[in-house]
Parts: sequence; structure tokens; C-alpha cells
Amino acid sequence: MVTLITLGYSLRRMRNEDTVNPSMSGRILVVEDDEATRELIVSMLLSDGHHCRKASNGQEALDLLESGEPVDLVLSNLMMPRLDGRELLQRVKATYPGIPFVVETGINDSPLRAVLMQEGAYDYLLKPFERDQLLATVHRALEYRRLKLENRAYVTNLESLVTARTDQLRQAVTTLERSYDISLELIGDALALKDTAAEQHSKRVTAFTISLARAMALSSDKIRTIARGAFLHDIGKIAIPDTILFKPAALTADETAVMRQHCLKGYEILKKVSFLAEAAEIVYGHHERYDGTGYPRGLKDEEIPLGARIVAIANTLDVITSDEPYRPAQSFAAAREEIQKCSGTQFDPGIVETFLAQPEHIWDDLRREIEKQN
Repeated sequence: MVTLITLGYSLRRMRNEDTVNPSMSGRILVVEDDEATRELIVSMLLSDGHHCRKASNGQEALDLLESGEPVDLVLSNLMMPRLDGRELLQRVKATYPGIPFVVETGINDSPLRAVLMQEGAYDYLLKPFERDQLLATVHRALEYRRLKLENRAYVTNLESLVTARTDQLRQAVTTLERSYDISLELIGDALALKDTAAEQHSKRVTAFTISLARAMALSSDKIRTIARGAFLHDIGKIAIPDTILFKPAALTADETAVMRQHCLKGYEILKKVSFLAEAAEIVYGHHERYDGTGYPRGLKDEEIPLGARIVAIANTLDVITSDEPYRPAQSFAAAREEIQKCSGTQFDPGIVETFLAQPEHIWDDLRREIEKQN
């Protein structure tokens, strides 16, 4: 009997977490104790093509989830009888961590909002909110869930999906898959929460880093560590305000100072995980410069961790060859020329020499393979 109950629970959880609604609409569970408010929210969501289930309190919501009803998003009031929104959030995150959870409340309390986000809430809607605000939040949350499930599939199927064009590329992608074992689960939520483009940038920087580290004949263990640092190098940007992170124009001096904090913020996030201690140092140092004029600590030469010196080149390579709000993507030839010009000032000249010795098509092949998976 215990085995059958456990199996049934597992199947219900799989139905709730691991299936993607094939249409553009979402299956949304609206949890609201005030009937008028609940019906208004449901009406807004239905008008946008979503499918809704309703619950008047947290316990009803849990009962529905445990029945195996497929749900893509929970939208819950905070203050409710029986089981309130915060308790429901904790229960949902413990049992169905793949389902985004949006809190809606009339309480304008920044510390409370911070606590709810730390406990796993995707977003926080302050009542009264407009229809457009509700729908925009719901769309972001559903896209976040889609990306999260795609990332999980990416890790599982990477080896079978990749047709390597060269032995070096084949080895790089295989190592990239192994580097995701812990990093992707940690970073998938965080990067997708902010920006899909940042997630793709991290994948490309990781692939470039692995290829360059292999060319330097580093050990497999060292490459895996550096690959994790590469993949996580921008994790600190989740702490940067969107108004700065997505600003289409040049940043002011004050905004630049805030943006530069992402190295320290990322280090502070990762240093708490012992397995990622070395990766944290790479995150901390990937904007240091070989001549000591970088940030945040002004390290120079070999004071900068080897992984950070490699990632600095891989990061610059991808930034130059990617579209930016202020300029279109440039060629890999242009990127090679810029990296060579900055050898000894921004970059470690020994690593630059190894980089320049690689066939130019390697980098374009890697980019194409990464893009082909998305």
C-alpha cells in the first residue's frame, strides 16, 4: 500500500511539474479568499486565453495540486484563512518547485516582499493592479517556467543532440554538459528570471572557455571547475536593478558603479556553496585586467585566478560577436583583432597567444552548436 501511494504521489507530481502546456496560454491556479476579487482576476486571465482553476484558500489549492491537476502557475493572495499565501508558497516550493508562484496583496511592504522572493516567489503584485500589469507578470512567469523546463531537457539531451564538427568541439560540448551538473539547476532559475539573452550568453561563454582551456592542456578537473565559473560569471546581475541592466543608452557614472557590483554580488552568492568556492573566485575576478586597472579589486598578473583570466577572453569574444542595444554584432575576425590589441593590458598575453593559435572557425562552430540547441 505504501508503495502504491508513493507511486501515485510521484505520478501526480510529474503531471504538475514536468509537462509543458503546448499552447501559448497557461494553466493558472488562482487562490483568493475574496470571491469578487477572485472572479475579476479569473475574468482577466480568461480574456487572455488562459485556463483557470480556482481556490478560496491555501488548503483548497494544495488539495487541487495533490489531485494531479496540471498547473503552470500559482497566483495567490497573501492574507487568507486556513492556509495563507506565505504558507502555501512554502508548501508549493517544497513539493512542486518547478511551478512559479506569484503573490498578490494589498500590503506594500518591501521587507516582506524580499522575504517572499527569498522563499521562492517569482513575483509580487501590489493591489490594486491593472489588467495589463497582471497579464505581463503572468506572461513572464510562464516564460520562466518554459525556460526552466527547456534547461532541464537541455542537460539531459545535450550529448544526443550535438553533432560535433571537430574533435575539439565534441570534447568541449561533452565537458559543457558535465559542467551543468550543479550549475545549471542553480543558474537556470536566476538567469531566466532576468533575461533569456543573458542565459544564452553564459552558455556560449562556457563553450568558448572550455575550448580555450583544453587548448591550454589543463586537467579535466580544472576545466570542469573553470567551466562552472564561466557559466555562472554573470549570476550577480540578478541583484542589479532592471532599469540599469536593460538600459538601452550609455550608463551614467553612478549606474556604471552599480553595474560593476555584479562581480561582488555573484561572489557573495556562490561562496556560500562549498562546491562552488573556486567558481566563485572566477566570478569575482572575471572583470579584472592583467595590468591591474580592472575591477572590483584591481588585481594584476597572476593575482587574478587563471580561470578568471580565461573567462575574460571568452566573455569579450562573445560580447563583440553578439548584438548589443548600442551596436550590431561584429565578426570573429574583429574580435580576434581586439583581443590581440589588448594583450598584456586587459588580457593575459600567454592565454591570448593560445587563443590566437586556434582556428577561427572553432568559435563560430561553437556558437552555431549552442544556438542549435535553443
